[in-house]
Amino acid sequence: MALKPYQAPKKPISRAARMRNRCIVLAAFIGICAGIGSCLSNCGENKGYAKAEREFGQVFESKKIDVDTSATETRAVEKPADKTAEPAKLSKASANEAHANNANANNASAEKIQNAQATVAAEVTPEGAPVPEVIDSTHIKNQKDVYMAEKIDNLLRRFKPENSIILMVDAKTNEIIAWGERKDNAVQSKPDYLARNTFPAASLAKTITIAAAMENNRYALNSQIPLIGHAHHLYKNQLRVPANYHGPTVEMQDAYAHSYNPPLALIGMDVGAKKLKDAARKLGYNMNFAGGLPGRSTFAPPDTGYALAEASCGFTDATTLSPLQAAAQVRAILMKKPLEIPWASNLKGYAPTSRIAQDVGTFKENTYYGLRQAMIRSVTHGTARKNISTKHMARKNYDALTIGGKTGSLDGKDPKGRYDWFMGFAQSKEDPSKAIILVVLQIYDNQGLRPQPTTQVAGMLINYWAHQYVTNKKK
Repeated sequence: MALKPYQAPKKPISRAARMRNRCIVLAAFIGICAGIGSCLSNCGENKGYAKAEREFGQVFESKKIDVDTSATETRAVEKPADKTAEPAKLSKASANEAHANNANANNASAEKIQNAQATVAAEVTPEGAPVPEVIDSTHIKNQKDVYMAEKIDNLLRRFKPENSIILMVDAKTNEIIAWGERKDNAVQSKPDYLARNTFPAASLAKTITIAAAMENNRYALNSQIPLIGHAHHLYKNQLRVPANYHGPTVEMQDAYAHSYNPPLALIGMDVGAKKLKDAARKLGYNMNFAGGLPGRSTFAPPDTGYALAEASCGFTDATTLSPLQAAAQVRAILMKKPLEIPWASNLKGYAPTSRIAQDVGTFKENTYYGLRQAMIRSVTHGTARKNISTKHMARKNYDALTIGGKTGSLDGKDPKGRYDWFMGFAQSKEDPSKAIILVVLQIYDNQGLRPQPTTQVAGMLINYWAHQYVTNKKK
C-alpha cells in the first residue's frame, strides 16, 4: 500500500478576515435585493405610464377617427362629378365653392381637435380644486389701528376658528382700536358678535365672586379655601366641608388664577346672593344700556342651594356676557374707574359711538388692587401661563409689559359649541399710559377640529402690539 505524501495542515483564516468576507457577502446581498426592488418599481411605473398612454391614445384616436371621417367626407364633396372634365375648365363659381368647402373642412377639423384636447384635459384635471379666497380689506382700513386690525384678520384666516370675535381697546381712551370676527366659514366685515348677550360667561363670572368677597372684607388674596375633590368639577359633596376639616386648601388668588370651581363656589355660598348681585351690577350685569349696546347680560343666582354655587364659579350657561361688556370690566379694574362700555365712531349699531358714563358705582381701592393682582397671577401662575409667555412672545416684549387676564370655557347653545374666553390687559411698565384691553372668544365644535387656544391668540396679538408701540423706539 502506497503512502500518501505528507500534507501540511491548512492555516485557519483569521477572525478579521472572516468578518471582512461576511461584510462583503452581506453588502453584495443587499445590493442584489435593492436592484431587484428597483426593477420591480420601475416595471410598475412603466405599466402605469403605459396604461395612461393607452387611455390617452384611445381618447385621442376616437377623436382622430371623427376628424378623419369628416375630412374624407369633405374631400368626397370636393371631387368633380365629371371625371373627364379638365381642372382648367372648372367654372369660377365651382372654384369658389371648393375653396369655401376646404375652409369649412379645416375649421371643422380644428374644432374637433380642440374638443378632443379639452376632453383629455378634463379627464386628467382633478375635481374640486380650491377656489382662492377674495379678501375684502375695506373693514380693515376703516378701523382706528390698521396695523392691529390687519394682524387680527391674518390670525383669523390662518387659524380658521368656526366662530370667533377679537376685540382690542385703548385703555386710556376706552376707544375700540381694532376688531375681527369670523363665522359661517368666513371673516366678517361687520362685528355682529360684539354686543351679543347670548354667550355664557363661564369662569369669567369668578371675577364677580372674588370682587364681592374682597369688597365686603370677608376674604383676602391669600385666604385659604378648602379644595375638595377634582378642582374643575362641581359636585354637591365637594361643597360639604367638615367642621374639623384638615384637607388640602388653596389661596383665593390661586383658585381664581387656575379657575378652580369648588373653592369659588364655597366663597360664593358664604358671601351670599345679595352681595354677589351688588358686585355684579358694578361690573355691568343685569343692566339695560343705551341703544341696547351691548345687550343685557344675566347674573341671577338663587339665595341658597347648588345653583348658587354654580353661579359663583360660572359653572352654568345661565350667566351670560357680551365681548363689549367683558372689555369694559377689564378696563374698570385696570383704570380703577366706573364701568364704561368701549366705543367707536365708525361702528354705529354695533357699539356706542361716543363715551357714555354708567351710573353703577365703584369698588373700594383694595378691591380694585386685588382684582388686578388676581388677573396678573392668572398669567404668571395660572391658566394663561403656558401661552402668554416667551413661547409666543419675544423676551423683550414680555419683560416690558404687565399682563393680566382671565380665561373661561363652557358649552353653550347660541351658537352651539364650546366657548373659550380670554379677557385681559397689557400695560407698559415704563409708561403705564400705554395699555390695551383684549378680549378673545372662540366657539368650536367639540367633535371637530379645535382652533388655536385663545390664550395663544392673545399672546401673539399682545406681542405684536408691544413690538409696534412699546419696545420699538422708532414709534
